[in-house]
Formats: sequence, structure tokens, C-alpha cells
Amino acid sequence: MTRIGLISDTHGFLDNAVFEHFENCDEVWHAGDFGEGVAHGLTSRLTMPQHGQTGRKTVLRGVYGNIDGQDIRSIYPEQLVFMCEEVKVMMRHIGGYPPRYNPETKKEILIHQPQLFISGHSHILKIMYDDKLQCLHMNPGAAGKQGWHKVRTLIRFVIDGREMKDCEVIELGKK
Repeated sequence: MTRIGLISDTHGFLDNAVFEHFENCDEVWHAGDFGEGVAHGLTSRLTMPQHGQTGRKTVLRGVYGNIDGQDIRSIYPEQLVFMCEEVKVMMRHIGGYPPRYNPETKKEILIHQPQLFISGHSHILKIMYDDKLQCLHMNPGAAGKQGWHKVRTLIRFVIDGREMKDCEVIELGKK
């Protein structure tokens, strides 16, 4: 069982509440638009053992977004395709959503055939299943203060074997 925290569009703002909500997560996935300082903040706080814990480290995965500079692009790719337990995951910052994927994303989904597609960019929280492609789509909305969204959001969920479950939408408050 892998507990995952999903975040996107921080745009240089990292709320301390993120660490409270993700404290029991095994992995944190950032779907792009980190902004200045966020990748370092996540890496330094998530990969250090917490008070009272021995050696617990959280894996950070991410993709760069359209606002991210060379510092982020040199570390994080445009697209990630990986296995989490028995679920193939594909993550891109700009992707669209079922059935309105952007053309490049649609092509990549057809090539890789993920069971879970993660994107960010729109600042619109969406969790929806694409029956045609047999793929769950998740966009955690935006956790930062820039953009037109009104409420900052995250997602927390579990992958257990092939099963994606226990999905929670977390509101961090107004921007």
C-alpha cells in the first residue's frame, strides 16, 4: 500500500499545512508549476525524518510546468511514466482532461496506456474516469496563491496493488 499526496500549481508558495496533510504519505507528486523555492522546500522537509520517526523518508516525484525555469527543468522532466505498485501512472503539467486532452497528451496516453493520468495547469480540481481509455484522471487544482482559483486544494489517496482508493480532497483555504 502506497499513500500519495498530490499537489500542483504552487507558483512559489508552499503552505506549511501541506506537510501536516502529507505527513503520513509515502510519496508526494507535484504536477508542475513549482515556482521558486518550492521544490527545495518539499525536498528538504519531506525527505528528512520527522520528530519521533526513525529514518522515514517520503519520495518526491514531479514534472515541470510552464512557469518553471531551468532550475526546475534540469531536475524534473516534462512527462513521467512510472509504476506505483501495479498501476501505471503518467504525469504531465499540461494535459487537459477526459475527453478534452491536448493533442500531445492524447498521443502519449495512447502510447503508454496508463491506468492513472495526473495533470495540473488548469487550477481546476478534477477527478474523473475516462471509460473510453480505461484511465482515471486527477488534477489536484492549485495549492498556490497565484491564478484565478478561489480555494487552494490538494488530493491525498492510496494505491494498493491495482486499486486506487481512499481519495480525499483537501482544502487549504482561500488564496
